[in-house]
Amino acid sequence: MQAQTFIPGKDAALETSTALMQEKLHKLGFNIEEASWLNPVANVWSVHIRDRDCPMLFTNGKGSSAKAALASALGEYFERLSTNYFWADFYLGKTIATSNFVHHPQEKWFGLDDSGNLPAGLLDDDTLSFYDPESALDASKLVDLNSGNEERGICALPYVRQRDAEVVWFPVNVIGNLYVSNGMSAGNTKTEARTQALSEIFERHIKFRIIAEGICLPDVPEAVIARYPSIQAGIQALRDAGFGILVKDASLGGEYPVMCVTLLNPDDQGCYASFGAHPRFEVALERALTELLQGRALDRLSGFSEPSFEQDDVASPQNLETHFIDSSGPIHWDFLWSEPDHEFVDWDFSGTTEEECEYLLERIHAEDFDVYIMDYEHLGVYACRIIVPEMSEIYQIEDLEWDNNSTGNAVREAILHLPDLDDEECTELFDTIEELGLDDHQPVAALIGLAPDAGSLWADLRVGELKTLLALVMHDEDAIREGCQWIRHFEQISDERRRVYRCIEALLDMDDMEGYSPNIGLLYGANALQQAQGLLDGSLRFWGMMAPTLELHGCETHQSLLAAYRKVHPTLTLASD
Repeated sequence: MQAQTFIPGKDAALETSTALMQEKLHKLGFNIEEASWLNPVANVWSVHIRDRDCPMLFTNGKGSSAKAALASALGEYFERLSTNYFWADFYLGKTIATSNFVHHPQEKWFGLDDSGNLPAGLLDDDTLSFYDPESALDASKLVDLNSGNEERGICALPYVRQRDAEVVWFPVNVIGNLYVSNGMSAGNTKTEARTQALSEIFERHIKFRIIAEGICLPDVPEAVIARYPSIQAGIQALRDAGFGILVKDASLGGEYPVMCVTLLNPDDQGCYASFGAHPRFEVALERALTELLQGRALDRLSGFSEPSFEQDDVASPQNLETHFIDSSGPIHWDFLWSEPDHEFVDWDFSGTTEEECEYLLERIHAEDFDVYIMDYEHLGVYACRIIVPEMSEIYQIEDLEWDNNSTGNAVREAILHLPDLDDEECTELFDTIEELGLDDHQPVAALIGLAPDAGSLWADLRVGELKTLLALVMHDEDAIREGCQWIRHFEQISDERRRVYRCIEALLDMDDMEGYSPNIGLLYGANALQQAQGLLDGSLRFWGMMAPTLELHGCETHQSLLAAYRKVHPTLTLASD
């Protein structure tokens, strides 16, 4: 009989959890491979897993053992399958956008009118006033990126307000723009998963507060660390490798179930503060340590920012977002002050997962925040997504107005039909891009929610180059020159294409091109000259690319994403069926 390994905070043995999830993934049609393992110090493991048929579907797991790390990775895989997070940044195509449902069978669509006002029935009073305090948000901005179906309206999902069990309809667009992966979890039981998701929300909320305020945390006494020999061994191994390691109590005086392990790198003066949270002190501390090393070998613990004395920069939303992504942003020197702002508290809020979940809910409610939860059980493994407005946001609410991921909805169809546009339609697309105020550096694929094939034009096409290609069709010499100048200073473009645009600049400056032949070809290359002339005279449009259309024809990587989506949602059918 296989040995059973139980770890704190989990309601089933690691072997049982792993076997169950692997079996269910196999039945769904996913071929999961363990792509890489790391064990940089004692009792700290991490693993990268992915779907062999669609490698863009991947997760990373961490833990104090290989078994724990694999269970962690598989759990994260299920949370992202269940909540559709794997596809959060991608357009799902016209077929799915018009199917019987797009995101979830229980979704509800709220139609738009010409007023621009948010439809009745979305959100509740508190969340409406939080997300749209001036009642100025144009409802069309809340059409989701994934369907882009403005005719259908705003797609919303049912979340249960835990204070009174009322169902509140949250727009998919709001969830995707503000919360990304924060507050998602899968688990052996409902309360285990909810405890993990709520702990994650606490971790990031308190982490952001500590960084933004430059709070100095108290050290955890060595005698306390010694209670947990496996954690102590990992910390000592990092110190033996030459790193400064600070183990801190991030509970802010015993108020929150959060711990911190900070790495100081004497080679480049980088500082990396890693946080972990859980009602159990031991689990929170272990998570802070394993998070520090997840996916990193010892020689990859460089490149973090030096501490800063500029508190405004450290506390900026941009820096806090960077700390969410990879913790590479700076922290304030006050964080490293010798006298802590709080006393060390030897806290512990452990119990059954039911008791731990209830403790976390009560702690959030005590601070007058509301908790909204959506359960996902359609894949046979419980998963949830939890939203705590004013606490669990990763991005600013202003992004709904000024940096909404649905911006690309306005140009997606035209871009995906780019080679088929006539001159007037190209002018309209150019003008729309200008009106939207898009950053020239923004990748076009990300703008429209396309997963580009490696090596294709879509893989590195930026808005600035797209505008230049449109200007060439429009024969707008000023815009062509401006675009070529931008490309000249933009490094992330192939040398071959850059040479063509430089040739275009030269040709525009020549009063008599024939007089410079054949030396132009010798300088730029015959092929580059031919392409430059073709782009200028219109015989070569948009580098000869094919139009993917709204069904993404010819986009193999994107089609593999859509195929995976249909595995998760086998009941998807065309709305007309």
